[in-house]
Amino acid sequence: MPSRNLFQYFIITAKGLAMGAADVVPGVSGGTIAFISGIYEELIETIHKLGFGFFKTWKNKGFHYSWRHFNLSFLSSLLFGIIISILSLAKLITFLLNEYSIWVWSFFFGLILASIFHIGKQIKKWSLSVWIALITASVFSFAITLAEPIGFPESTWFLFLAGFIAIIAMILPGISGAFILLLLGAYQSVIGIVTQLVDGITNINWHLFSQAFIKLSVFGLGAIVGIKMFSKTLNWMFSHHKNLILAILTGFMVGALNKIWPWKKVLQYRINHSGEEIPFIEKSILPNHYQNDPQLLLAIIFMLLGFICIYLLERLSLEKK
Repeated sequence: MPSRNLFQYFIITAKGLAMGAADVVPGVSGGTIAFISGIYEELIETIHKLGFGFFKTWKNKGFHYSWRHFNLSFLSSLLFGIIISILSLAKLITFLLNEYSIWVWSFFFGLILASIFHIGKQIKKWSLSVWIALITASVFSFAITLAEPIGFPESTWFLFLAGFIAIIAMILPGISGAFILLLLGAYQSVIGIVTQLVDGITNINWHLFSQAFIKLSVFGLGAIVGIKMFSKTLNWMFSHHKNLILAILTGFMVGALNKIWPWKKVLQYRINHSGEEIPFIEKSILPNHYQNDPQLLLAIIFMLLGFICIYLLERLSLEKK
């Protein structure tokens, strides 16, 4: 593994900060940031290599050798940046979703829309199987957005499942873990739990902190199981069936646009961990049917801003290539 100095590890932490910020925002992929910043291949290789063999190597050759052999200085520096970024931004995202929901969802809508074009353009050969994969994924994704949730987003098993599925998105450049959480209906709950953890730390509230920490640990365990089970498979499929995978990813995002549509009518509420009544089942409606000010002009502006963000990331990616 490459030998680095303290400043170089600081740069890796900075890249982790950028990846964490990307993973908080649906439509922007942490994998894309890793690719643009030149650490994608090293990250995937390190994740593939890391396993229970670390403890065997530690026993036979010592902790220092094991740490270097498994490239854990790189991984811990990167994870430190990602975690700090997520903890810092979660409270801001929660505030914005509560106070400026139409603006935020419009921005996310623009991000996803641009990501559809960005990933779709990478499909080099449009065969019948590619079209079938795209349409099937679109219909399946759209059906998920219409279905009644199978569990409460803060329940233990659902958090494990969300972590298990969402982490897979980080492996592939172009699709974000936050997008998968949105599709599952768990995005706001996970962001809320992270906010609860930060509040527990800042207010020195052990009960609040412990509740959030347990929930995030379950989510993290799901993520660890998911990334170890599927990282090699997904990367093999991406290498050997790239057009098919890109078509499926594009289809998922097309169908999920319904979930991110800024104007909603609440059909059913639920009670969250704080005892507050929050939307549980919603239906997309036209802006002119929205019960409050639809803020149409501002919504269009924020959609354009989201679209431009992905466009700029695409330009950076092309320059990196």
